[in-house]
Amino acid sequence: MEYNTARNYLEMREYGRHIQKMVEHLLTIEDPELRQRNAHVLIELMGFVNPHLKNVEDFRHKLWDHLFLIANFNLDVESPYPIPTREKLKARPKPLPYPKRHPKFSHLGKNLELVIDKALGEEDPQKRQGFANAIAYYMKLAYSNWHKDTVHDDAIQSELTNITKGQLEFTNTPYVKAYRPQPEREGRDRNGYGRQQRGKFQQRSSNAGGRNDNRNGSNSKYGKKRF
Repeated sequence: MEYNTARNYLEMREYGRHIQKMVEHLLTIEDPELRQRNAHVLIELMGFVNPHLKNVEDFRHKLWDHLFLIANFNLDVESPYPIPTREKLKARPKPLPYPKRHPKFSHLGKNLELVIDKALGEEDPQKRQGFANAIAYYMKLAYSNWHKDTVHDDAIQSELTNITKGQLEFTNTPYVKAYRPQPEREGRDRNGYGRQQRGKFQQRSSNAGGRNDNRNGSNSKYGKKRF
């Protein structure tokens, strides 16, 4: 009996041991034409073993890459796609450049600075005023979310004046209510709905009680009550 510990390493487990043995036999074929025909047959068999690859774009290209990978890149056959190499497989991807942003006002974020710059470059007075009102509303909302308290418009206008050096002034901002968790009332759930508490001996429905009374009475269909 042959155990897996005595066998060679299984390159791709999703294809199984039999496919790898066929690839190993393919490497021993000396005739180039016979080896090429067997490679095409093996590709069809690999696609049959893993039918989910048919839903992948260019699945036959992936099958050929898997064939060379199982053969440890030592298979000498012609491929309809570029033949992969070990260096290309082991190559590390280039690191992605991380955007380095250093906002001047970190508590407001970088995006608000972009909106402020766009507002300062706006020439239309109505659009400029709309930008100012939207910026003030966002500042008021951010303050309420972080401090859990309301803020006066004068404080928002003072900070906006410091940021824009007095170039933007808002007219009015919508009221922003600070979030405060409401305590749970007795007899009510978190959503404010009343809880229905059923007593130990409370009847589930009025019909059930009436049915029991009729069953015990003299006019019941079971006849008179006997003592």
